[in-house]
Amino acid sequence: MANFQKLIDEKDKAAKYMVDEITHICKDMPKRDPGSEGEKVACEYMADVLKNECGCERADVESFSEHPGSFYGWLYITLTCALIGLVSIFFVPILGIVAVSIGFIVMFLQFGFYKKTIDKLFPEKTGHNVTAIKKCTGEVKGRVFFNGHPDAAWEWPVNRMLGGIGFEGHAILGIGGALYYLVLNCIAAANGFMAGIITDYTATNPVLNTVYLCALGGIAFVPFILGLYRMWNKNLVVDGANDNLTGCYMGIAILKAMHDEGIELEHTEVGVILSGSEEAGLRGAKAWCEQHKGEFDDVPTWIYSYDTIHDAKFLMANYRDLNGTVKADKEISDSFITAAKELDIACKKGWVPPLGGATDSAAFAQAGFRATGITGLNHNLESYYHTRYDSYDNLSEDGLAKCYAVSVKCLDNFDKNISNK
Repeated sequence: MANFQKLIDEKDKAAKYMVDEITHICKDMPKRDPGSEGEKVACEYMADVLKNECGCERADVESFSEHPGSFYGWLYITLTCALIGLVSIFFVPILGIVAVSIGFIVMFLQFGFYKKTIDKLFPEKTGHNVTAIKKCTGEVKGRVFFNGHPDAAWEWPVNRMLGGIGFEGHAILGIGGALYYLVLNCIAAANGFMAGIITDYTATNPVLNTVYLCALGGIAFVPFILGLYRMWNKNLVVDGANDNLTGCYMGIAILKAMHDEGIELEHTEVGVILSGSEEAGLRGAKAWCEQHKGEFDDVPTWIYSYDTIHDAKFLMANYRDLNGTVKADKEISDSFITAAKELDIACKKGWVPPLGGATDSAAFAQAGFRATGITGLNHNLESYYHTRYDSYDNLSEDGLAKCYAVSVKCLDNFDKNISNK
């Protein structure tokens, strides 16, 4: 039976290794926006590390097609439809109802559920994933994958300038304005029909007069709607040191430590999945699930998916993902909480809430893989999240060390359980 205690005891050494590697990628390689050359270069580098320094017999760099501009592209459609709704109140409210409704449908499908609703309206690019596996010495009885995404986000200027409350407040006011115009258009259309004057705005209907006054007052929403056109700066890609090279190197550090200590497992395969273009709507993880459908059904296979491992006090196993709509695997989520308790490391049960987006764990779960998402960030967004402050000099060795120790303990517990069967 493998002894993982030394790896746990040397968690600070592992954290230092992660910081050094993340710093190297951020400083010496191109920016890693989804579908970029930088994403490919980083994947190739980490695949080489996994094969030559971590003892993985397999470290495949795999490509997939995607349309990364679509993930924020829905904003242009939804916001333009909202502005049409503002104007249509005074002329053809039915047009406003249709326009704003289309905008909301696109928003819910593209962002709420990460569907590929409008992808083909945007330029096609090639993203990259990595699949690496260290084989066991005997019969394969189980498999553990550690997952992270190698791409980095485009900057969110409002979060950098105003912080999470300002960023989320701005978004809520902008989208709230669109909903406001939808309601006014519905009232205007209904009263127009009842009066038999769908386009008669001659002050003969007091309800319509009130609607028009409310519509004029609603112009206060316009600056927020217009501001959302610049919610992301497509010309500035952040370093993505925390989000999410920390997730990538969690598994790499474990395999590197195992290799350095000569730890060989008899019945458990250990692997790393680097799923590209998470910041474009989990596109890499979705592609990975399609490409590897049925490949790992032979034995129990668990996926621990990491995203933004920064502050230890926010270490969390997320039991729901993708704006709260997707369930994570409860047994795997529980295993992380249990391992943390065994090491006396604080770890919360949580979820990725509405408007919180998603981690790659959601894509794995939707495809039928057993997975959970592990995060180490404040869901009340801090100024480094998706901004230029997410740099190699803003990493937390304490957060990395504690998450690493819990992850090693998870692998230890899984291997013991599998080997005893």
